[in-house]
Amino acid sequence: MSGRDWSLRLARPEDAQAMPEIERAAAVAFAGQPGLERLDFTRTRSPADFVRLIRKGHCLAAHVGETMAGFLVAERFSRELHIWEMDVAPAFQRRGIGAGLVRAAQIDARNSGIAALTLTTFREVAWNAPFYARLGFEEVTALDAHPRLAGELANEVDDGLPADRRCAMICFLD
Repeated sequence: MSGRDWSLRLARPEDAQAMPEIERAAAVAFAGQPGLERLDFTRTRSPADFVRLIRKGHCLAAHVGETMAGFLVAERFSRELHIWEMDVAPAFQRRGIGAGLVRAAQIDARNSGIAALTLTTFREVAWNAPFYARLGFEEVTALDAHPRLAGELANEVDDGLPADRRCAMICFLD
């Protein structure tokens, strides 16, 4: 990728301070989505929650110069790596950073002996399920065979997200 002005590395505990603000800034795009206007996308994990995930490994930070441009936080569950959050600050979007974060997570997972990546997301929002599908994810339709993901979707509905708009996705690693 020529002309790339950003870099990726494993996230460090000190990166956690910037993550909530990046998450909030990126979530502004959801306010314009039909049917999602009343949801509170300003709630984020705390820096302490991000530090807890970072310390488990498998979390990534993207930088443009010295500025954190985006991040991906994930947690291992047996032979799966679950992506809890992936955000790119609006000023740095449309540069391939999000796809770079996901591809780096796929490489990290494969190198760690992990069989698949999982996540939950909005089914029809362009930068959600369709974005992940382009990176090799597919919707999990047999949720009874995936109780952890079914539980995550149920928790999201309890938190106010619309069940009919959410889906779980998986990317099997060869």
